[in-house]
Amino acid sequence: MRPWPGGIGLMLVLACRSAGTAEFSRGDDRLGLPAPPIGLQHWLHSPPLEMDALRGKVVLIRWWTDGCPFCAATAPSLRELDSKYASRGLVVIGVFHPKPPGDWSTERLRAASGRLVFQFPVALDADWAALRRWWPDLEKRGWTSVSFLVDKRGVIRYVHPGGEYHVSADPGHERCNRDYKDIEKAIQRLLAE
Repeated sequence: MRPWPGGIGLMLVLACRSAGTAEFSRGDDRLGLPAPPIGLQHWLHSPPLEMDALRGKVVLIRWWTDGCPFCAATAPSLRELDSKYASRGLVVIGVFHPKPPGDWSTERLRAASGRLVFQFPVALDADWAALRRWWPDLEKRGWTSVSFLVDKRGVIRYVHPGGEYHVSADPGHERCNRDYKDIEKAIQRLLAE
């Protein structure tokens, strides 16, 4: 880990081993940048949220879609992190990006969110406009199920570039388990800052 101004280690992780060995950017080009606007109008469990209004909170934002096994495998982790840390200042946001882009169905959003039992704020990024603001050059990234941790000042401090992360004792998911623990440690450090 390289040192990061402000005390947190610069943590870059790769997707779960079960996701294969696809080449993709780890997202280090996004670290230290101000979080872009979310800019989405259709939300469940919350009025529209924007990064400026979330200053003073740590934000974990994850793009996900229905039919994605990596998103489904990560869903329990998002629920757990929300449950454990919301009272301490963590805001978990799920951003649904339908594949292919262009589906403005809020019913599809509601159904997909319900299947994953998301109770935290969930937004619809139907045309992937927000994803492209946060994760530009999608063609070079390899994943769209990306997660970002944003500190209390609105700065991106951690990127999980896609795939899955979750607690697991399965040796085939060792990286998933390690990634989950790294994300939780980063959340704890950012909440303590």
